[in-house]
Amino acid sequence: MKKLILTGMALALSMGVAMTVNAAGDAAKGKALYATCAACHGQNGEGNQALNAPRIAGQEDWYVVRQLQNFKAGIRAGDPKDTYGAQMRPMALTLPNDQAMEDVAAYVATLTGPVAEPTIQGDVAAGKTSYATCLACHGAKGEGNKALNAPKLVGMQDWYIERQIQNFKAGIRGAHPKDIYGAQMRPMANILATDEIIKNVVAYINSLN
Repeated sequence: MKKLILTGMALALSMGVAMTVNAAGDAAKGKALYATCAACHGQNGEGNQALNAPRIAGQEDWYVVRQLQNFKAGIRAGDPKDTYGAQMRPMALTLPNDQAMEDVAAYVATLTGPVAEPTIQGDVAAGKTSYATCLACHGAKGEGNKALNAPKLVGMQDWYIERQIQNFKAGIRGAHPKDIYGAQMRPMANILATDEIIKNVVAYINSLN
């Protein structure tokens, strides 16, 4: 049994899967570390479009940890076209280890920054139909699903969701060989064939807030 566990761990590591073995995140410690993040993401995690910083308030801790790990490892923001992701990578590098990321993520999960007003207009009814592609993983209410490695969408700014869909389609995100979860998203993004369809889906997600 021990040999099987070790073999499984080695396989996961070879695939670039983040395996956090630290204690659960400490939100009190994370609050102190979050001071670096607050400059862009806001004191309450509300985000700031002017700084291209998305709302992260209430986002699932497991997803925040994974993205911090990916930024730090260059799995995310490695593409030279990802100019906004490149802004985030040095911030992730200030967190010395996975435990620090767990702590920050635990604190982020407690934040309740307000949801931004919509900036994208689209056909909500058409977007609901197209969202059927997303629903299986992200949930009927955009609540996300850890078992399927799908983050929460509800509460995220529409401009950020649109940008990430476009990034997945263009291979700016999800193309790194170790981004196995991003790779799951790329074909889904490609189903949304036009900018208009993407805007409609985003408008529908806005309606879930």
